[in-house]
Amino acid sequence: MIGLASLTTNGRLLVVPKLNRRRALFVLTKIDEILGWEKSTEHERDSRFVDLGRYLCEVRSGQYWRLDDLKSFDEFLEKKFPESRRKAYYLMAIHEHLPRIPKGDLRSMGWTKARELAKVVRRERQGFDCAPWVHKARELPREEFKREVEKHLTGKETEPWEILYFKAYKSQLPVIERALETAALMLGTDKSRGYCLEMICADFLAGASLQAKTEGTLFLALARLIDTLPIAQRLQLLEIMRNDLEPVQSEAASTEA
Repeated sequence: MIGLASLTTNGRLLVVPKLNRRRALFVLTKIDEILGWEKSTEHERDSRFVDLGRYLCEVRSGQYWRLDDLKSFDEFLEKKFPESRRKAYYLMAIHEHLPRIPKGDLRSMGWTKARELAKVVRRERQGFDCAPWVHKARELPREEFKREVEKHLTGKETEPWEILYFKAYKSQLPVIERALETAALMLGTDKSRGYCLEMICADFLAGASLQAKTEGTLFLALARLIDTLPIAQRLQLLEIMRNDLEPVQSEAASTEA
């Protein structure tokens, strides 16, 4: 048993910490207070994400969830965040990875920008240059800042995007899912469902009678599809197109003559 108190896993103690009931009750009450704001104070609740992340980290390290007779921290999060535990983990990551940024700056930028900023800190570690990133978070709109972070992390430019919402009946879902799965098998399973949907729509447009307003859309979709093909297949497609266009070019030349 010698040295047991110093054994750790992933930087956390293996031994169960002594439960500070008074502090645990205070922290759990604060968490309930922040989560208990009515919808009319949604903005105020989001502005307190810095405190919420700090309290959640303390609950995990001190195992305060035992005060509620729960078996684990995951069970605690499932109880407090029934819709999604992901945001709780994001808030904790913000607290753990952004200690150098003043709390006022974090509150002013909002939790979604702070979440993106935590990704940069995880990559850069000690080399993280705080001031310019905080300035970008303040000045750029949320989606633009997110693209800036993704560009920094991947070295690639990203397209603007938006989430589509529409209703589908349960009887329609099997057809939709099967179409997306079939497209994924043809295009590659690494492709997003949005990309697969675009190719399905492009295939529909190709079979429909083309109007001038749809030709440009179809062209862009086909260009994106061709861009995913291996070089050998692109050359093969180019040869096919040349053979198909030769009669058209000859006819056009004779007409001009």
